[in-house]
Amino acid sequence: SAARLIFLNKTCYNGLYRVNSKGEFNVPFGRYKNPRILNSDVIRAASHVLENTKADLRSIDYKDALAACGKADFIYLDPPYQPPTKTSSFTDYTPGGFSEKDQRELAEEFGKLVDRGCTVVLSNSETSLTRHLYDDFEIKKVTVNRPINSVGAGRTGYKELIVLGRPR
Repeated sequence: SAARLIFLNKTCYNGLYRVNSKGEFNVPFGRYKNPRILNSDVIRAASHVLENTKADLRSIDYKDALAACGKADFIYLDPPYQPPTKTSSFTDYTPGGFSEKDQRELAEEFGKLVDRGCTVVLSNSETSLTRHLYDDFEIKKVTVNRPINSVGAGRTGYKELIVLGRPR
């Protein structure tokens, strides 16, 4: 399945990954004449890092993963972003999407991690909801470019938040 994921990442539209409500992958093929699907040097380097570090890769609910975190841990959270408008509501990385309720639960988990002594960094879109959810923490606003847009000119100028929670 890792080989399939690499193939899809290298041959589908802009490397996008998404699924429909049935959990079926639904990204069109990209327009690549000769995509470089396998970079053996990168694969070997990644393998070396994973074999020689304390990396712990899991495919579990994020709440279960965060439950194992403790004092002095550093955690970076990169959730499906809160849609900045009603027409830009893509959160379909999983069949159920990532709702406003999920955003609120994530913010609660963020606070719990900080209370446990973790340093937590989170990125998300800049919306009134995300500003409100993290207003007790350090927030830095940034402008970013995103390669996923059918129109090249529409790939710039996105507003995001970087949220920092330091142990209290």
